[in-house]
Amino acid sequence: MSLFSLLDVSHAFGGPPVLDHVNFQVDPGERVCLLGRNGAGKSTLMKLIAGEIKADSGDVFRQPGAHFARLPQEIPADLEGTVLEIIASGVRTGPQAAHEEDWEVDVRIDRLIQRLALPPQAGFQTLSGGLKRRTLLGRALAGQPDLLLLDEPTNHLDIASIQWMEDFLLSEKIAIFFVTHDRAFLRRLATRIVELDRGRLASWACDYDTFLVRKREVLEAEEKQMAAFDKKLSQEEAWIRRGVKAQRSRAQARIHALERMRAEARARRARTGEATMRLAEGGRSGVKVIEAVGAGFAYPGAGPVVQGLDVVIARGDKIGIIGPNGAGKTTLIKLLLGQIKPTEGSISHGTNLEVIYLDQLRAQIDDSKTVAENINDGADTVTIDGRTRHVISYLQDFLFAPDRARSPARVLSGGERNRLLLARLFTKSANVLVLDEPTNDLDVETLDLLEDLLVEFQGTLLLVSHDRDFLDEVVTSTLVLEGEGRIGDYVGGYTDWVKQREVQVRQEQARSAAAAPAPAGMARGRKLTNREVRELEEIPARIEKMEAEQAALTERLADPLFYQREAAAVPATRERLSAIEAELAVAYARWSELEQPQRRD
Repeated sequence: MSLFSLLDVSHAFGGPPVLDHVNFQVDPGERVCLLGRNGAGKSTLMKLIAGEIKADSGDVFRQPGAHFARLPQEIPADLEGTVLEIIASGVRTGPQAAHEEDWEVDVRIDRLIQRLALPPQAGFQTLSGGLKRRTLLGRALAGQPDLLLLDEPTNHLDIASIQWMEDFLLSEKIAIFFVTHDRAFLRRLATRIVELDRGRLASWACDYDTFLVRKREVLEAEEKQMAAFDKKLSQEEAWIRRGVKAQRSRAQARIHALERMRAEARARRARTGEATMRLAEGGRSGVKVIEAVGAGFAYPGAGPVVQGLDVVIARGDKIGIIGPNGAGKTTLIKLLLGQIKPTEGSISHGTNLEVIYLDQLRAQIDDSKTVAENINDGADTVTIDGRTRHVISYLQDFLFAPDRARSPARVLSGGERNRLLLARLFTKSANVLVLDEPTNDLDVETLDLLEDLLVEFQGTLLLVSHDRDFLDEVVTSTLVLEGEGRIGDYVGGYTDWVKQREVQVRQEQARSAAAAPAPAGMARGRKLTNREVRELEEIPARIEKMEAEQAALTERLADPLFYQREAAAVPATRERLSAIEAELAVAYARWSELEQPQRRD
């Protein structure tokens, strides 16, 4: 039995309906991802499913006794209390609540807080953004929901927190209906994809990459069908203008058909266009853009944020910056740009630098002005690549209709604010582009366009992002804030850094094992037995075989279709993966032991 069903549901806010005769349902155990352009109505659909609003027409059926919990996109600014108090407030009460004794509820809440790795007595307002989201997730889970509704759950989380949330949600046995623009999160979590487009909801029982291919095919077929329809309509309009020669039944039928075609053409909703982003590139900078020699920075009375940084950023480099929230990524950017002075070492800059900077807080937008007035300090025109354009026309390239362009900036959604800031920055020429979390709130189509723009950019890029796919597509090297002021410098994007870090960890483990004191009764110096020699020769092949199986199992568990097609095999697969990890640790330790010949006293 489905958890909920929408039957012929429609809803509008004065304009075209955001939901137009929608039919949809979610079954127990599903993890469904909802995709759609900014403003398509995704949050409206989630509120309707949660019962927070009522549809204009149609029916919403919910499984009797089922409990739905929604994690909103924004963190409430006025929420007070300790972590324990806030999570406990989510416990259901009333006739539909589970029959639990008070002590059972307390034990369950304590275990939930432990699993969420939260400090129970900490004040909510003192927590970081990531821990606040964990607390709100805990409050939702405390009610033991049958369906968890998540609206952009990864927004403003660092990569470690995102991965923790992925693992946590995969371990839960509840249905999830979520909105996200984080493609790596989507790929790992979703068992089904639904897309909200022009008021209609389409379901795709496939993984994300297959969805992209099938969606492209559907859009191409739609364009051909519309072209054929428009051609037929044009021919019929030409026929009617020539005049109907006789009132025969065939002519009357043709007239009625033309009227239906006209009505269909009027009712047609054009698909939301794609933003047209162009970056006015400045003159060529010098070959050396930024050089740090032993550079460091520390705030007064605090430990180092950056320490011993040695890096040369050359023209054309695209540098990703990764680190936990609060680790100092923005401080590192300001240090590299010369906005703050190093407390040790030196930072030098090359010649002819033209820098534009997109800040994480979007502070460059003046909410007291209209959208258009924010573009060029109130001027009616902008000049890009020597071409003068009206501000309203320019904003249409960034999907702002004329009416929206004349609206106050304070009414914009998160995605619209991000597009406005990009539109403002891209009016200026630059050969050094600094982007601090540019992907927040952008829909997938706009993300793809921004990716292409940055890949083709001939200047130098500094990019702070928690979007793993975005980093992999754009950057050529990565600076990682590793704690205690250490900055690691790695070749490639996020995935490349993970692989390089895994190698480093294994090497460190091997060195630690080699440096560990010999067991009692053992001393270095004896020769290996023939059996031990054969074992030493065989270990690399065994490790390689186990690592191949580990990679295959990890890939299998990351495939959403695996959970659909072979749900019964999931526990055994996870158990085998854990066993392999343990076997690998033993094998590496044994390899290190045999490489250091020992003898008994």
